[in-house]
Amino acid sequence: MLQAGTKAPDFTLNDKDGNPVTLSSFLGKKVVLYFYPRDNTPGCTREACAFAGAYAGYQQRGVEVIGVSKDSVKSHSSFAQKHELPFILVSDPELEAIKAYDVWQEKKLYGKVSMGVVRSTFVIDENGVIEKVFEKVKPDTNAQEILEYLDERANA
Repeated sequence: MLQAGTKAPDFTLNDKDGNPVTLSSFLGKKVVLYFYPRDNTPGCTREACAFAGAYAGYQQRGVEVIGVSKDSVKSHSSFAQKHELPFILVSDPELEAIKAYDVWQEKKLYGKVSMGVVRSTFVIDENGVIEKVFEKVKPDTNAQEILEYLDERANA
């Protein structure tokens, strides 16, 4: 997994409406880039809803939130609509960003080993450098934990 201090790999992926989103277009702004396994699963839905609930706080801090999974644009569209998600969701079916950020890893579930997205969040600074990495995050607390981190940094 990429570490703090690394230049954030750029990507261009389609959002829930099929529009291209390029990470480098957010230079000058802090970005919270979170990777999650799958739309409409219990943990991923809780995590997305927690980000939605905290989104006003991110906007107040001038921070953009981008969620990434390998789900299709169509899946993202219905997921965002169903849960009223106000932030950007991008589709990465070819695993371009997922592999670039090294979050495609071996996972074990009930003794079965498979490859999948490890739930991870990257805080990317205004210069496009990874400032902080949150690995194996908890869906219910991730959004709030990052807001607290941003406040600590702002007050440091």
